[in-house]
Amino acid sequence: MRNLPVRTARWSARHPWRAIAGWFVFVALCLATGISVGGNPATTEDFWVGEAGRAEQMATEDGLQRKPTEHVLIRAEPGRSLDAAAARAAARDVTARMEKLPEVASVAAPVRSADGDALRVPVVLKGPELDGKKNVGPLLEQTEEVAAAHPGVVVEETGSPAISQGVNDQRGEDLALSERIALPVTLVTLLVVFGSVVMAGVPLLLALTSIAAALGLSMTASHLLPDPGVGTNLILLIGLAVGVDYTLFYLKREREERARADGRLSSAALVELAAATAGRAIVVSGLAVIVSTATLYLATDVIFSSLATGTILVVAVAVASSLTALPALLVTLGRRGERRAARRAERGTARRPRRQRAEHGRVFAVLLRPAQRRPVATLVVSVLAMLALAVPALGMKLVDPGKDTFSRDIPAMQTYDRLTAAFPELKVQHEVVAQAAPERASEVRRALAELGRRAAADPLFVQDAEPEVRTSPDGRTSVLVLSVPHFANSGPAKDSLEHLRDDHLPATAGRLAGVETAVSGDVARGVDYVDHERDKLPLVIGALLLVTFVLTLVAFRSVVIGLLGVALNLLSAAAALGALVLVFQGTWAEGLLDFDSMGAIASRVPLFLFVILFGLSMDYQVFVVSRIKEARDAGMPAREAVVAGIAASAKVVTSAAVVMVTVFAGFVALHLTEMKQMGFCLALAVLLDAVVIRLMVLPAALLLLGERAWWPVRRRPVASAPVARTFENVR
Repeated sequence: MRNLPVRTARWSARHPWRAIAGWFVFVALCLATGISVGGNPATTEDFWVGEAGRAEQMATEDGLQRKPTEHVLIRAEPGRSLDAAAARAAARDVTARMEKLPEVASVAAPVRSADGDALRVPVVLKGPELDGKKNVGPLLEQTEEVAAAHPGVVVEETGSPAISQGVNDQRGEDLALSERIALPVTLVTLLVVFGSVVMAGVPLLLALTSIAAALGLSMTASHLLPDPGVGTNLILLIGLAVGVDYTLFYLKREREERARADGRLSSAALVELAAATAGRAIVVSGLAVIVSTATLYLATDVIFSSLATGTILVVAVAVASSLTALPALLVTLGRRGERRAARRAERGTARRPRRQRAEHGRVFAVLLRPAQRRPVATLVVSVLAMLALAVPALGMKLVDPGKDTFSRDIPAMQTYDRLTAAFPELKVQHEVVAQAAPERASEVRRALAELGRRAAADPLFVQDAEPEVRTSPDGRTSVLVLSVPHFANSGPAKDSLEHLRDDHLPATAGRLAGVETAVSGDVARGVDYVDHERDKLPLVIGALLLVTFVLTLVAFRSVVIGLLGVALNLLSAAAALGALVLVFQGTWAEGLLDFDSMGAIASRVPLFLFVILFGLSMDYQVFVVSRIKEARDAGMPAREAVVAGIAASAKVVTSAAVVMVTVFAGFVALHLTEMKQMGFCLALAVLLDAVVIRLMVLPAALLLLGERAWWPVRRRPVASAPVARTFENVR
């Protein structure tokens, strides 16, 4: 493994066109395979968690599971009263049209609102719940035609299928927007770094092809781990960031070696030198991200498994492109440059070789000065500032975002608000499932009816709704539906679930011997999902800390460096999560970042971000510490090696951070609050890690530790002259 980057680079350098062609063939095969086998979307069963999942499993066994349902709302124009005759005519038209559609299972009788100002027509779709968004298109088309045919009333449609389709459409528009933001800024950043359009285009080319290959591989992998539909977003997000970063690190090192060689080495030899240093660092960094992300599988959650798979695939492909296609491209471009230089020499117009300048400029010298001159004060102040930023994380509240939190820019959400205002009983429905021997069906029904009467006397439940009890044909399973006039993420809705599970159910159906009971519904799903994540959190975090420490220990043979890396990663992740709570859990930043606060953080965000941030922080940790270790192995004293290594890597790390921050910050402009939270936290974490951690905390800590930082490794013999000359300009 240690020599793999060099061997791969050597083969690619000797056969550049084979390597380049092979890379594009690999990308094409990945895409073709993925498209041919197709994706395997997650089913409702894949999301079953806790008591809610158990209730849905029992209901599904006897065909009583929740069905995808749309509601066609018929109302008057604002400020006018509803024309009853026109509303009834529109309702008849809706019913007739919907019953003819092959996607529709049944159409219920129209229901009038309590105030008489609205009418709704419930339409049940065929197939499982999650398939509704794929089949809702024809229903929406028929609703539009009814609306055009009945201008005297307003006819519109909403429901979970229509909302899900709207969210998917909005997500696609958001991704296109983020690409329009990220790609130009990334290209400009690379132009500033390299001063060449061709060299700036190489990282983007490899990043985009890596993303394409990973997308194809993810479709194939979904047949082992179902895809809930979030993996594509992450592949684009992480792929562009790490793909550009890995290529950037390799390119900068090759240019350093080229300038230092001053024409004495061939392009192939220069690529091998870059592979021996930056190439190895890329492999270690990629492994760090992959191993840390793999801990998400321990959460045993379909969404986290999909996120882990997408991240692992795109990082692995990005590493592969940096080790194979990149050396070949560099050799090809280098040979062209050598031929141009030879022609200029023949004409007597050869350029004078430029003296290699130190990699650190005045800005980085200023940023490093506090750590050099006052390491104790710099360390204390920086750590205290990061801890202060992390404090709000202690008050973090988690919520499972439901449809109530989606953007109101989606037409179906606007209709949903009008529907729930007219029919508040549709805001939340609890589903109580009871399963027993078929001969006890009547006893179970009586107990559920008693439960319904108790709920009707509870002010948290809808008072004027007749409880609905459904029983399977074999009499084995019964389901009671109870309505709550509060949105799923509200306190009263959660209180109603607590009353139902802890008081009403145990006093009725729950006390019957031999009867299995459970409660599901939107509130139960969210509460049980958050509890499930909290239960898995210690296992995932513990595994993450362990694998991060072990990987750093193996890479640098230092216990102290391993412990320091874990501590710094914890510090940057905690600070970013604290800032996330400070911004998104309150309301003060709503206008600034264009979001509606949920009063909490999306339940998937903290754990996912914690794991991903550990992996991304290891990126910078590996590249910076690798340069420090090179300087130390070149014969520098430990403290001088710290300054030299950080100075030599500061410019490229900062450039890489600019790319990552730009990519992640682009997600703050998206509509979905969950994606905004992820983008904000990732962008801020990378910024803090690159500036505060790597330029202040890390150098101050290593300067104070000195040679002890490398315990128990003894100093190795002084490196050869070429390696030692790497740092001659930063002494």
